Amino acid sequence: MTSTLPSASHVARGGVGAVLRDEFPILATTTYLNSCSQGALSRRVRSAYEEYLAGWEANGAEWEHWVERAEASRAAFARLLGAAPSEIAVTTSVSQGVSGVVSALDLSSRPRIVISEYEFPTVGQIAHAQELRGAEIVHVRPEPDGSIPLERWAEAIDERTSLVCCTTISYRTGHRQDVAAIAALAHGRGALVLADSYQAVGAIELDVCKLDVDFVTGGTVKYLLASAGLGFLYVRGNLLPQLIPTQTGWFADEDIFQMDISDYSPAPDARRFDAGTPPVPNIYAGLAGMSIIEEVGVGAIETHVRGLNTRLIEGLDELGAAVVTPRESAWRGPLVCVRSTDVQALVAELATERIVVSSRDGNIRIAAHLYSTQEDIDSLLQALETRRNLLV
Repeated sequence: MTSTLPSASHVARGGVGAVLRDEFPILATTTYLNSCSQGALSRRVRSAYEEYLAGWEANGAEWEHWVERAEASRAAFARLLGAAPSEIAVTTSVSQGVSGVVSALDLSSRPRIVISEYEFPTVGQIAHAQELRGAEIVHVRPEPDGSIPLERWAEAIDERTSLVCCTTISYRTGHRQDVAAIAALAHGRGALVLADSYQAVGAIELDVCKLDVDFVTGGTVKYLLASAGLGFLYVRGNLLPQLIPTQTGWFADEDIFQMDISDYSPAPDARRFDAGTPPVPNIYAGLAGMSIIEEVGVGAIETHVRGLNTRLIEGLDELGAAVVTPRESAWRGPLVCVRSTDVQALVAELATERIVVSSRDGNIRIAAHLYSTQEDIDSLLQALETRRNLLV
């Protein structure tokens, strides 16, 4: 397929949004600023689903090709994270990845699991489910300004802590955490660190070596521009020999085609955290979505969106809106949250003008991406100006 996407240098000059409009049909009629919930559908992703269906129709079971596609997605996730493919498990969701991690923990000697108040329900619910195994769950709560200072983490992490969960970017407020500093603190006390990065991957540059975390989770439904049903789990390679998940499945076995039901022989690499039959249709879509991200470049996307969000926050300040997300670009990602007096009414009002945003905790969530333009931001600001009564 010949690429029609802009180069990274073109993106850095701020022209990416306009160049990409034709790749995403919804943008012809809609100001789409909801990538934190679901990335816009591209022609390339739609074609990938059609390719899967055509192959199935023509050839029936294409297992060798489908397994190859799963391995291609493993490699693509690895490239996005600066990891080795052997450190990546292909999952159906963050829930699968996190459940696999906690199933490998020895909670008898280290019963404490620390989670931030900003974790997605998946992480909190799975952590609290471990109370049935004797775990002690400790929440790290934010300050009034929404930040979670490092000292709050220091108060919660002790020598009995097995796992620390620190989401990279809060889905509720847009705050970005200093994951590397949290990891250094946790490692100093012998704890492992998991960074759920669903609100980051594809939108900000992630390097697992620089973050120095043990686990990273995410998936394709948001900034990776594909569908639900496909995710990943990064596991630091030198940890793998000591992590034996008790949540497992066919594709996690050392030899999936041996068909041996007489023992448990997990794969030697991160594939031990895979599970059953891979989500083949979603893998086709995931590879297509990730190919767009890779061609444009995550660094260029981050620069583009940072500029749009700076423009957005300045405009919100002029309206007197209460911006929940930090103004400093180092402490935010692609997501900007704004207080509302009636958030559901505001989301619905904006939808009447074909402006799509979402909501959490009394905030509207505005999430630009590589296809967004300055005109999108200006359209939103104009719509909000006529609805100041719905802003705090």
